[in-house]
Amino acid sequence: MTTAPPAASTALPGAIVVGASSGIGEALAQRLAREGYAVALLARRLDRLTEICSRLNAELGQGRARAYAHDVTRYDDVPALFATVLRDLGRVTLVVYCSGVIERIGLSEYSFDKDRWTVEVNVLGAIAWLNQAAMLFERMGSGSIVGISSIAGERGRVRNPVYNATKAAFTTYLEALRNRLTRKGVHVLTVKPGFVNTAFLEGIPNTFWVISPEAAAADIWKSLRRRRQTVFVPARWGLVALALRNIPSSIFRRLSI
Repeated sequence: MTTAPPAASTALPGAIVVGASSGIGEALAQRLAREGYAVALLARRLDRLTEICSRLNAELGQGRARAYAHDVTRYDDVPALFATVLRDLGRVTLVVYCSGVIERIGLSEYSFDKDRWTVEVNVLGAIAWLNQAAMLFERMGSGSIVGISSIAGERGRVRNPVYNATKAAFTTYLEALRNRLTRKGVHVLTVKPGFVNTAFLEGIPNTFWVISPEAAAADIWKSLRRRRQTVFVPARWGLVALALRNIPSSIFRRLSI
C-alpha cells in the first residue's frame, strides 16, 4: 500500500529509505530530501510515514517524499515493491536499510521466538532489499548502498546475543557487497552507530555519548558524500571498537557488557 503525491521530477536522484518512520531512518530520510533527493520512505506505520511526507512535501514541493507501507519480513513482496518505487521515483541512486529490532532478553532467557524475529528483521529483511539494490546498481555501474549496522556487532557480548550476532552478520554481508560492487562503480557504506536517542535505548542501562538521530544523519550524510566504506557514529566509537576487538577472550567473557 502506498500514498503518493504527483510524480517527482526525474531530474532529481531518488533514494529509498527502509525503516523511515522513526529514529535514524526518519532523520536520514528528511536530510536526504533537503539535500535534493526524491525520497521513498518505507515502514510498517503508514500513518507516521504519511505525516513525515506531508511535512517534507509542504516544505520542499510535491513529489519530494512518498510513503509506502511495508513489513520487511514479507520478503516475497520486495521485488514488486522495489519495482513500484523505481517507477514512481524515476531514477534511484541510493538505497538505505535502517530497519532493526532489539528484543529485551534476560541474562538467563533463551527465546527462539524473539531471536527469530530479530534475525528476520535485522538480517533477512536487509538481504531481501539490498540484493535488489545490488542488482540494479551493478547494471547501472553506479549508485550507493547504506546499511545501518551497530557497534554491537563487534563482539559477542553477554547481553542480547542474537542482536549482536545479527549486526555482525549484517556488517559482514555489507563488506561482501562492497567487495563485489566496488569494481562495478557502486559505493557501499557500513554505518556503526553507538547510542542514539531512539526507542532502542529504553531499558538499556549505562548509556553514554548519546546523540540525536539528526546528528547521526548528519554524520552519515557526510560519510556518504566522502564515499567512506565504514563509519562509526560518532567517530569516537571507533576507539571503543578497537579496544573491544583486542580484549582477549579469556578476559572478555568475564565482563558484564
